[in-house]
Amino acid sequence: MKLMPDRHVEVLEIEGMTCDHCVKSVREALAGVSNAVVRSVEIGRAEVDAGPEATREQLVAAVEGAGFDVVGGTSEAAPE
Repeated sequence: MKLMPDRHVEVLEIEGMTCDHCVKSVREALAGVSNAVVRSVEIGRAEVDAGPEATREQLVAAVEGAGFDVVGGTSEAAPE
């Protein structure tokens, strides 16, 4: 998938998710971050296409605000 300029992909490894309700909560929390597009959310993992204004720290804070712990993941810069 080709990203828009200045965008990056954030993959978050998340603990505490056990059901579809958890998935919905995380998806809604991430969707509330300005300039972030949720690619996918499943139990234990979320992937977000984020613009420069949507930092990893903001995404982590959104997930933690929903009651879950981010325990790892990766950041990938958009291809040049």
